[in-house]
Amino acid sequence: MIGHLDGRLLELQPGLVVMEAGGVGYEVHVPISCHPLLLGRERASLFVHTHVREDQISLFGFPTRRERDTFRLLLGVSGIGPRTALALLSGLTPDDLGAAVEAEQWRRLAAVPGIGKRTAERLIVELKGKLASTATAVPSRREDAVSALVNLGYPARGAEEAVGDLLRSNPEMELSELLRRALKALIR
Repeated sequence: MIGHLDGRLLELQPGLVVMEAGGVGYEVHVPISCHPLLLGRERASLFVHTHVREDQISLFGFPTRRERDTFRLLLGVSGIGPRTALALLSGLTPDDLGAAVEAEQWRRLAAVPGIGKRTAERLIVELKGKLASTATAVPSRREDAVSALVNLGYPARGAEEAVGDLLRSNPEMELSELLRRALKALIR
């Protein structure tokens, strides 16, 4: 099984990349949210889930281990396949997904294309308490950064997007660096 790829980006489309690693070009399905992170880069590093079926092997890549682990938890939910799990992670970060599940916000989940009310309710029932266990120190740093930016007068939505984008590209970023870069992004 392939668990990680590090290599040259040969092709980049929303939802799909072709990476050359070890002389082989791998076609990897990625969340739509991953596209801006990879745009303009020559090389990339992705955590990979190898999905094997009778008739095909598919690779699904994620910029962080946490996203890949969340993807795998989603696959464990009855009726959720890899395409639907990828759509969920394209529309929601693992933090947002976990918050929606814990708060039982089925409408927020159903806003993702391919997710109806029943599927959203099933996600809540089957994942309640599980997504929080994959959390790291990122949520508190994320919340601190968003709170600081809102207190400085920036809109909450813009602050959440700027901080979320930065943490997806570098989940280990220190709070001071996170705030500095988020402020630069918001000023533009």
